[in-house]
Amino acid sequence: MAETPEPGAVVQPRRTFPVSWEELHRHAKALAWRLMSLGPWTGIVAITRGGLVPAAIVARELEVRLIDTVCIASYDDRDQGGLEVLKKMPGDGTGWLIIDDLVDTGKTAQAVRDMLPEAHFATVYAKPAGRPLVDTFITEVSQDTWILFPWDTEPQSVPPIVQSRDG
Repeated sequence: MAETPEPGAVVQPRRTFPVSWEELHRHAKALAWRLMSLGPWTGIVAITRGGLVPAAIVARELEVRLIDTVCIASYDDRDQGGLEVLKKMPGDGTGWLIIDDLVDTGKTAQAVRDMLPEAHFATVYAKPAGRPLVDTFITEVSQDTWILFPWDTEPQSVPPIVQSRDG
């Protein structure tokens, strides 16, 4: 069994996990089901950019009309660099639901937790290093997996897994 990396640890991706629009929608809706009994919510805070799509789906399902954003830049292609907070949110997060697509190393999650310590933090996908920082998630993937979100991909032919040296 693989060890759980420390929060903030960067692990080079060895696998990919492609997610279709339909699958993302289904998982975001499942997240809304888990969150339904925990509300009502003052509003939703989407972490940009990845949290925008799941936040829209969760907001629709929970009938939340007030949506704000926390804007943080951390990824450059597949490398997670330093964090740059582009837009904060006032308050301590009481009554708010934070939504992101993924918690990976936990660096972004920790920055948002520090900003909004009383908010409920939910993600669609979670990796072991960041998982302790979120309150609710749907699917766990290994730390060495790179999730290919539908907004980052386009359909193309790929060889069978058995032909891949890293598969």
